[in-house]
Amino acid sequence: MKKSIALLVLLTLSVVYFSGCGESAPEVNKMAIMESAKRVFAQLPKSMPGSENDIPEKIELGKKLFFETKLSKTNTQSCNTCHSIDPGKAGVDNLATSPGAKTGTIGTRNSPTVLNAGFQFAQFWDGRAKDLKEQALGPILNPLEMGMDNPKEVENKLAAVSEYKEMFAKAFPDNPKISWDNLGEAIAAFERTLITSDRFDNFLAGNPKALSDEEALGLEIFINKGCTTCHTGSLLGGNMYQKMGLYKPYVDTEDLGRYAITKNEAEKYFFKVPTL
Repeated sequence: MKKSIALLVLLTLSVVYFSGCGESAPEVNKMAIMESAKRVFAQLPKSMPGSENDIPEKIELGKKLFFETKLSKTNTQSCNTCHSIDPGKAGVDNLATSPGAKTGTIGTRNSPTVLNAGFQFAQFWDGRAKDLKEQALGPILNPLEMGMDNPKEVENKLAAVSEYKEMFAKAFPDNPKISWDNLGEAIAAFERTLITSDRFDNFLAGNPKALSDEEALGLEIFINKGCTTCHTGSLLGGNMYQKMGLYKPYVDTEDLGRYAITKNEAEKYFFKVPTL
């Protein structure tokens, strides 16, 4: 799962660092490393913000919609196409950029993971969506992604599927409509269940045996070398924007990052920090 990438990073750091130095690994003081880690990281919460009213029927509908190819113009693409939760996919499609539903279209950025996404402080790499609901609706109308023309077209396609009328009614008993707003809320409800706590969370909870000696050393290096300048919190990222090109020239200067949203010169080439 996605958060386990952090463990691979820690193990790799340990092996590469001490192999490169030609030194044997030092004694490991896991408790001291744990205390340092607690100052910059946090355990993954058990539930996501906004999940208080996510009844089972809403989550079930959201899951079906997450895999629904009818949300795309050509009936070939679902949310899961680019943000795959299939085994081994880690919530992404593992492509540099994602092909759209319409022949010849392709996105301009790497697909961010859907796993733990609701814990992030904003959605999309440029932060243009404030929450999962807003994010879920964006790609459906994006001409480079799912390519639908307007919300009404989407509602009509779903209304033509008989089982959706009953599912929407159960998911939204106070407003039992197949509506654009309910569509986004249902998908968001399902995405709020995609939480991937792992051994690193157990380590932060006080279990020194949750990490191997090599992983603990990698964690110490990760902290001491300044990786935590950007990669902090419960997701090791996803909680701030940082500027590209600080240490090496930024080559993709056509992608202006946050500036395209805010028109603030100070935010040119700023993007959300990836989670680990």
